[in-house]
Amino acid sequence: MKKNKTIAIQGDPINLINKNTDTTLLIALEAQRRKYKIYYYETKDITFINNKVLAYSKEVFFNENKKNFYHIKRKKNIDLKKVDFIFMRQNPPFNMNYITATFLLDKISKHTTIINDPTAVRNLPEKIYSTKFLKHMPPTIFTQNLNEIEKFLKKYKKVVLKPTHGYGGKNVFLINKKTKRKEILKYLKKNKDVMVQKFLYRVRYGDKRVFIINGRIKGAILRVPKKGSILSNIAQGGTAMKTSLSKKELIITKKVASDLKKRNIVLAGIDIVSNYLTGDINVTSPTGLKNYKDLTNVDLSKDLWNFLENK
Repeated sequence: MKKNKTIAIQGDPINLINKNTDTTLLIALEAQRRKYKIYYYETKDITFINNKVLAYSKEVFFNENKKNFYHIKRKKNIDLKKVDFIFMRQNPPFNMNYITATFLLDKISKHTTIINDPTAVRNLPEKIYSTKFLKHMPPTIFTQNLNEIEKFLKKYKKVVLKPTHGYGGKNVFLINKKTKRKEILKYLKKNKDVMVQKFLYRVRYGDKRVFIINGRIKGAILRVPKKGSILSNIAQGGTAMKTSLSKKELIITKKVASDLKKRNIVLAGIDIVSNYLTGDINVTSPTGLKNYKDLTNVDLSKDLWNFLENK
């Protein structure tokens, strides 16, 4: 057995991790239990030099039971080609900074297992990828064109605008016939490409986040919006609850899960409202595993690690 097992986590600033809800921490804690040394870096810490992909990283020890749940042992430049696993865990936006990091990680992906595969992540911008499954979604268009949005609104009366490359329920805008044109223009100016979708009234009862590991459905949670909100994301005040999937939801999620496996996506999250895909197929930094563990006492990070170590 290899003596020095190492992983690297590419994430947002480490102090921004929410130890009560963060999936990254759950994955890291299971890695520690399996005797991995953990290095943590941000995309700004990557350097390509002498045909090597280096990351100026923090060697970190995590302890979820302490207020200060991480301890930085030291900082050093590491050759990412030499670590066993790399986890891309920074949040979108899916911008050029994000894309550049995937190109650099591509250079070492034949030597180091990267979750999720950087080529696959780059080729599957999450909301646009969902267009492969349009028949399982509410009416949806992608546009920057105000006239197209107005035509769509006239047809469906109440619609939701989302930034095409956003995440976590940020900048979601519900509009109806009373919404002023200048408000929509202002939103377009700020967000550019947007996903426009018929509003699903049953979102008030929550959406389901389904967890996929290696093409298999591993579980789901129901996320219920706080009163007066349409946003079920935990980061937007939603509450996680136990749930199960209907027969139709299982059929839909199995189709998506199968396609994700073909595209080398190991870990993903799929969002469903009232038997419809919402178009959020999370492959960049899937979340919710900690909420699932708290509700069910099942730690899916163990399933992830079992797969990775035995593939």
